[in-house]
Amino acid sequence: MKKIFITFCIVLTSLCFTACQKDKNNNQTDSNTTLSLKVGTDPNYKPFNYKENSILTGFDTDLVNAIGKKENMEITWVQTSFDGLIPALKAGKIDMIASAMSATDERRQSVDFTQPYFKSKNLYIKLKTNNEINSKSDLEGKKIGVQLGTLQENSAKKIKNAEIQANKDLNIAVLALKNNKIDAIIIDQDAAKGFLAENPELVSFYQENDDSEGFSFAFDKDKQKEALARFNKGIDELKADGTYNKLLKKYDLE
Repeated sequence: MKKIFITFCIVLTSLCFTACQKDKNNNQTDSNTTLSLKVGTDPNYKPFNYKENSILTGFDTDLVNAIGKKENMEITWVQTSFDGLIPALKAGKIDMIASAMSATDERRQSVDFTQPYFKSKNLYIKLKTNNEINSKSDLEGKKIGVQLGTLQENSAKKIKNAEIQANKDLNIAVLALKNNKIDAIIIDQDAAKGFLAENPELVSFYQENDDSEGFSFAFDKDKQKEALARFNKGIDELKADGTYNKLLKKYDLE
């Protein structure tokens, strides 16, 4: 009986050791496995996400693709309106958001953000011929155009008696401003560069912080911890190896 008990203990110890080794090997492999991610973006926010000759491009696009390549992740892009990105994430239609989204406490209730990868500001734009508006206070009671679901929409809502016109595409707001249907637009300062260059009749008149930590990539709450860790690591690595600065220069974001 004693021999049988000893034999049983030896077999049990061997099985436990084998199982532990297997778990250890699996854990070592997991960090190197390929992750497939569906990444949501709104391609109407130059220079971060936009289309050129029908091809998706931009600072965010290139940055995500570079991180994906470095961190062994397959990236599939899914295009949707900015205000529909978090709902799409929560519904499982996408795995991640990369669309110049600012990290805020309100959004953190629904998503996990990476470390910020870019810091920007709000810029206020008007027609050059409009001499009545020269400061933020001059916008009280005026019509203001913004992109739907953005921090700029929140900023506009804080202006006393302002009438907010929120659109999914900022091009609609620009057209409305040029046709005197609204009085001003609030937009991210770097996204504003392209609109100002293409529309010389427009001019900026006020700038402010956007009350966020900066642009970050977003994942569904507590559901993509490995991908989140890889992206944080990738941001650091691309900053260290010079790739990040090259992309800043490419898109005139220095």
